[in-house]
Amino acid sequence: MSAPIRLSIALLTRNRTASLCRCLASLRVQDAQPWEIVISDDSDPAPAEVNRAIAGEFGARHIPGPRRGLYANRNAAALACEGTHIRTMDDDHTFPPGHIARCLEAVSRAPDAVWACGEMSYVDGAYQTPPTDAAQLHPSGVGGPVSDPDDNWAIADGSTIYPREVFASGLRMLEDFGYGSSYLEFGAYLHRHGFHSRLLRGTWVEHHAEAATLMRTDIRSRLFASLCFNLHFRRHLGRAAKYVCSYAFWREPSLARELPAILRRVRARWEKTALL
Repeated sequence: MSAPIRLSIALLTRNRTASLCRCLASLRVQDAQPWEIVISDDSDPAPAEVNRAIAGEFGARHIPGPRRGLYANRNAAALACEGTHIRTMDDDHTFPPGHIARCLEAVSRAPDAVWACGEMSYVDGAYQTPPTDAAQLHPSGVGGPVSDPDDNWAIADGSTIYPREVFASGLRMLEDFGYGSSYLEFGAYLHRHGFHSRLLRGTWVEHHAEAATLMRTDIRSRLFASLCFNLHFRRHLGRAAKYVCSYAFWREPSLARELPAILRRVRARWEKTALL
């Protein structure tokens, strides 16, 4: 008999107490509930104290975050979880009815898969887009469409369900970049290590974004992800050269000076996967 599914929520927050409260309230009215909620908090001291009280009100466990950026906090939150499966979550999410029940049904159907959830977007409170599927790493280093919903390398940064074995085996999201395309690289990295993604359809998260946040980009992270794809994941030296020229010479000439360091990061991250 297979072990029962215990879904842990790895919820990240930073200096958004009202948003965190809204997220937890939306989560706690779900007809099905997660096994545990772990809040990893990168907030400044004052909002962190408020967040600790909010966590107590909603029956969640509050831990201090590492304060080294988004992906360091993702890793820390996942490692603090004790369930069989770890669901990433952000404090600016809410959920349609039946969301957690659909997550649990999907995991029960394929417990070894990485399940990537789509999202419906709101920007500064205004409805923006209908639900869209999660994307997978494209050779350009950004998200691209998924051809096979049941076998891919898609990742939804704040709404993916991982088997506990992903993190227990020592695999981690890259922490070198504070935000950007490196989360998409994690999907390809997991795929190379035998963890394949599936699209979680029939439900989504409601992402309440801020326009200023959406405007952020990190071209270094995008180039890093592109090089991982074209030098290791789906090797194509011509494409690698194309995107190096596009990003490091035409779009952001100053990036050419950082190219050797980025290549060293790519090699350190991926050179051992050639044996898998």
